[in-house]
Amino acid sequence: MAIIVKDLSFGYGEKTILRHLNFHVPAGKFTALLGRNGSGKSTLLRLIAGFIKPKSGSIEVCGVNVTSLSLAERAKRIGFLPQVHYPAFPFTVEEVVLTGRAAYVFSTPTNQDRERAKSAMRRIGIEDISNRPYTELSGGERQLVMIARVLAQEPKIMLLDEPLLSLDLLNQVKILNILKSLVASGLTVVAVLHDPNIAFRYGDHFVFLKNGMISNPERSDGFHNAHMLADVYGIKIEVIPVRNKFFIVPDPEGTEE
Repeated sequence: MAIIVKDLSFGYGEKTILRHLNFHVPAGKFTALLGRNGSGKSTLLRLIAGFIKPKSGSIEVCGVNVTSLSLAERAKRIGFLPQVHYPAFPFTVEEVVLTGRAAYVFSTPTNQDRERAKSAMRRIGIEDISNRPYTELSGGERQLVMIARVLAQEPKIMLLDEPLLSLDLLNQVKILNILKSLVASGLTVVAVLHDPNIAFRYGDHFVFLKNGMISNPERSDGFHNAHMLADVYGIKIEVIPVRNKFFIVPDPEGTEE
């Protein structure tokens, strides 16, 4: 397993955000974190990345407790893509991607670091904009640059917090296809996604959160069980099979709550 979470709890002060989570993330798969706003998805991703420490429980990444890893060691195992990135300076695309090599650079980037950055840009398909200022790019282009930046780290696991935020349909599909190709090459991807239909179309493994707790299915029909999905999202749902996949639509009769 790429990630193993055991009895994980977290909170701020007296407010509990996550309660006794137990789940795993298989290596070399696309795992989607799903649930309503405020269910704790982004917090969970930051805990896995090692940015914050759990109140109790543990998180193992590639067989090692994430809290025992140094910043550089974490960066070599885990790449993290935040929801939004605000550039402070008008760096070129290549310079932004090159910052992904920070864990390997001791003074100045080497030729090998620059080649790794160029390789990441080629893989994502943005080498033609490598000299453009990052600040002048569209939202979709920026997201591709940030994925290339994470890829330049050469991590074993990529964590993405709402990678499709504010993107049009074309750019959503482009990024999802890139992520699937990275998974096919052996990378483990964990992404917070809002749309379960997109998750079911592209994902391999699913973790649902409700009110800070895991809410995965127990029935044989699994993640496409309408009752489970209705409980997670708080709205009546119909599940429609389409081309060996499943499409979920809100029931017009109203919410579950």
